[in-house]
Amino acid sequence: MSDAIKHECGIAMVRLLKPLEFYKEKYGSAFYGINKMYLLMEKQHNRGQDGAGFASLKFNASPGSRYISRVRSNQSQPIQDIFAKINDRLNLGLKENPDKVDDVAWQEENLPYIGNLFLGHVRYGTSGGNSIENVHPFLRQSNWRHKNLIVAGNFNMTNSSQLLEELIELGQHPKESTDTVTVMEKIGHFLDNEVESLYQELKGNVSKKDASPIIAEKINIQRILKRATKSFDGGYAMAGLLGHGDAFVMRDPAGIRPAFYYQDDEVLVVASERPVIQTVFNVPLESVKELDRGHAIIVKKSGKITIEPILEQLPKKSCSFERIYFSRGSDADIYKERKNLGKIIFPEILKKIDNNISNTVFSFIPNTAETSFYGMREAAEDFLNQQKLEKILKGKRQISAEKLKEILSERPRIEKIAVKDVKLRTFIADDKSRDDLVEHVYDITYGVVKKEDNLVIIDDSIVRGTTLKKSIIKILDRLNPKKIVIVSSAPQIRYPDCYGIDMAKIGDFIAFRATLELLKDTDQYHIVADVYKKCLKQRIKEDAGIENFVKEIYAPFTAVQISDKIAQMLKTPSIKAGVEVIFQTIEGLHKACPDHLGDWYFSGDYPTNGGKRVVNEAFINFYEGKNKRAY
Repeated sequence: MSDAIKHECGIAMVRLLKPLEFYKEKYGSAFYGINKMYLLMEKQHNRGQDGAGFASLKFNASPGSRYISRVRSNQSQPIQDIFAKINDRLNLGLKENPDKVDDVAWQEENLPYIGNLFLGHVRYGTSGGNSIENVHPFLRQSNWRHKNLIVAGNFNMTNSSQLLEELIELGQHPKESTDTVTVMEKIGHFLDNEVESLYQELKGNVSKKDASPIIAEKINIQRILKRATKSFDGGYAMAGLLGHGDAFVMRDPAGIRPAFYYQDDEVLVVASERPVIQTVFNVPLESVKELDRGHAIIVKKSGKITIEPILEQLPKKSCSFERIYFSRGSDADIYKERKNLGKIIFPEILKKIDNNISNTVFSFIPNTAETSFYGMREAAEDFLNQQKLEKILKGKRQISAEKLKEILSERPRIEKIAVKDVKLRTFIADDKSRDDLVEHVYDITYGVVKKEDNLVIIDDSIVRGTTLKKSIIKILDRLNPKKIVIVSSAPQIRYPDCYGIDMAKIGDFIAFRATLELLKDTDQYHIVADVYKKCLKQRIKEDAGIENFVKEIYAPFTAVQISDKIAQMLKTPSIKAGVEVIFQTIEGLHKACPDHLGDWYFSGDYPTNGGKRVVNEAFINFYEGKNKRAY
């Protein structure tokens, strides 16, 4: 999107189901798991560049030797940084012990990062700083092997303060209030409780030493997760490793955040995106399964793998922004859906250009909009083909070969109009200089647009409109088109996200700002104060009783009226061409992405009760002039 928003993290987990000697013999290296983890994380670097982390677990380490290894980085290229460190350590160990290059048992015992179970994470931080302490995986340590807990996830909780209070009521004193630490400590508390209960059952019958493997076998992860997560409110796909070798990946009850898995007799792998698993393990689409919402995939140290229900399922509301923008477009279904978004919106484009394809140039900005552009292009070709057919049938036998050739040769005018050229540097201090630089972010292609032409540019979504106003429309106007039509393949973003996407402040959205202007224009601005009062009154209510009163801000106007106002706001006095803006409808979005109906940022229909509290708090913050997040 032209106004970049950042992502919500990605996870990767690999569980080797055979002894390490198997991978050495079949694939030539005991580092098979590490190599696959590198690929899984690198293929998901689109999901976060703030930091990356990797953890490994050895099953067969002797007491007194390290069995958990972890490395994290918040450098500019964190994935490369952590795997460079891993490789350096491994290469050093083999260099110092050249006779052990083929000794897998020695490597497993003595080299770090080699293991049987691996967890990786790529991070974009929607809250908290970018210090190394905020980078996943998080580690909760104990001398009891079962009580060691490693957690990483793609999540945001709307009720972190409530979860913190619950921990305090349990007698804990958490060292931080972030949702990551809170989630880890909540699971850790019930893990401790499970271990202690099992030990009390065994006490007096077996020694403490002999009790340990029995506890490991009997630990019920399903029960731990049910107890720990019953009050979680948010979107999440979280993974955990227990020190003795059990592991889990759990998905939220509405299926907001994605999680996919693949299993054969050699490996279990989990990742945030399906094509990543397909590529790294060279498996067909149908072999990669989606983890069901409210369920956890649980793998015991023994290798037994089950899918267990944890929380009662809510209506499925998988994040549609994953389909529009965030997830890799190499997924077969996502590719089709993005093309359909472009096709579905084309009839509205035709209206704006008065069906005049001949005098219209079609293009896209930025590159992430390319797939929806292909859909728009196909729709334009279909429209032209229908026109050609009608002309030919109308001409019947009287049509000349020359005229027929002219009709058949007509094509939509497709051009590469703009290419991103530079990245702004923050050392530019004054606003005028900064705006001058923004205006030159894109280079344009001169000579392909005539003064009588419409110029249609598709974007995957429009969030703030800042880059459109300060840069894109200005440079497109230099081509001297008659009209510039900006097309968003996504609907108007009206409400903040609270489940992991960096769209938390309602005042940032151009659709919201345009609606406020319409309220002023129509002498209805009193609605803003009325909504503020209603939001304040709800603060004392439980989440389950809260309504999204912010919908009343938009209620007096149609989506087209808001789009037209946005176009007015984007057209500065220096722009000579006409400017129009088209947004996808919510109905069109659902038609294109029928299995991903999470649309709260467009519709205001939040899938969890906590989301309704967050949207009201975001509005209160806006009204009171507080530039902060609502969760």
